[in-house]
Amino acid sequence: MRVTLLSTYQSFGGAAVAATRLHRALQKYPASLATQPVGSVESTMLIGTPNRLDTHKPAPGVSFLANNFLAEQTAFGRFVAERLAFLPYERDPSVRFQFSPARFGAGLTFHPAIQQTDVIHLHWINFGFLSLNGLRALIDLGKPIVWTLHDQWAFTGGCHYTHGCPNFQTHCHHCPYLKKPEAQDLSYQVFEKKMRLFANSNIHFVSPSRWLADEGRSSTLLGNFPFTVIPNTVDQTLYRPIDRSEAAHQLDLLDTGKPRLLFGSANITDTRKGFRYFAEALTLLHKQHPALTPEILVFGKGRSYLLNELPYPVRHLGLLTTEEDIVAAYNAADALVVPSLEDNLPNTVVEAMACGTPAVGFRTGGIPEMIDHQTNGYLADVGSAQQLADGLAFILTHPDANTLRQNARQSAEARFSEDVVAGQHVELYSQLLELGARSEE
Repeated sequence: MRVTLLSTYQSFGGAAVAATRLHRALQKYPASLATQPVGSVESTMLIGTPNRLDTHKPAPGVSFLANNFLAEQTAFGRFVAERLAFLPYERDPSVRFQFSPARFGAGLTFHPAIQQTDVIHLHWINFGFLSLNGLRALIDLGKPIVWTLHDQWAFTGGCHYTHGCPNFQTHCHHCPYLKKPEAQDLSYQVFEKKMRLFANSNIHFVSPSRWLADEGRSSTLLGNFPFTVIPNTVDQTLYRPIDRSEAAHQLDLLDTGKPRLLFGSANITDTRKGFRYFAEALTLLHKQHPALTPEILVFGKGRSYLLNELPYPVRHLGLLTTEEDIVAAYNAADALVVPSLEDNLPNTVVEAMACGTPAVGFRTGGIPEMIDHQTNGYLADVGSAQQLADGLAFILTHPDANTLRQNARQSAEARFSEDVVAGQHVELYSQLLELGARSEE
């Protein structure tokens, strides 16, 4: 069975990381575990962006569409053209990368990775990798298509997260991301194009979380399509509990004896990640539990002005570029804090739990599907800094921290291991190929 995964990036952003991890898991998946006689799984990953935009070396079986200087310039040109296409419409610069019209993209139908594959598996394909016309061309090949949703873009008029706007359930219009929201604005036009794209299309959608699957099912665009919920995976031989003192030493953290709370994001200043609620919760924790004196660890791109206003010492670890350092950060912390206002199935929670680190987060998106309240972490109502502070206090004063850590690891093993997640995908691919074979008889 040959499967080709398509992703704009290899390691830049959570969706790319999740796709690459699935590719590696599929490559390692033993045929003996398959519930159907599929033989070996040959996974290929086709990446859209130039190598220089990714921080990791290509994994085995990964090829870049932009594999020479001219191709890199062409790919960058598509990215720029896609952004310029949205520029006249954007409400302000803060939403520049939160809406994708998908006007520009590469033609992939004649690429060997597409020609030779049995199953096409789409992941995050925006920013000039695939246009709506390019997607139509792939659909017209007649091969089984699986599309893993890493945000809401597939069923909206262009935004990646709706921020509570319900229009995708009927028809997008008057889009809050646009400078001039109107009845037939850009979101309306993109929505119309997607309606034509999905008409008579044979696509099976995968969602890492039940929340995102339910959102897709409630939409006009995808309401009649099949959905399967399969979580993201992580290599649990790498993301695992290690000696916490050694983890702290690897990050040059002083042995102060104080507990540590960790916040991590690809971009700390992304308002969707909710850092300001974490800051507010720490202020409340300081007032209500003066005996608690945690150290705050932060990793990711950017630096929030709120870091200077926190009532506890802060160590900004910057952008962690190796998985060894990321594993060390999780193991050095007593809890991961995830105050996201909207999120699918954050890789940070998967990684932290695999390392045996409990998580505290808001009850939103797929986060409640990962955190078992007061068992391997703590759930707070969305936007409640007080409940978030209560969760921090719960972790920091828990009488049996080792049990919390063990529960987190066991949860990760049961839900996110490579064999479990790869096996669920292999079973889905097999079912789709079997259906295709029957339809040709």
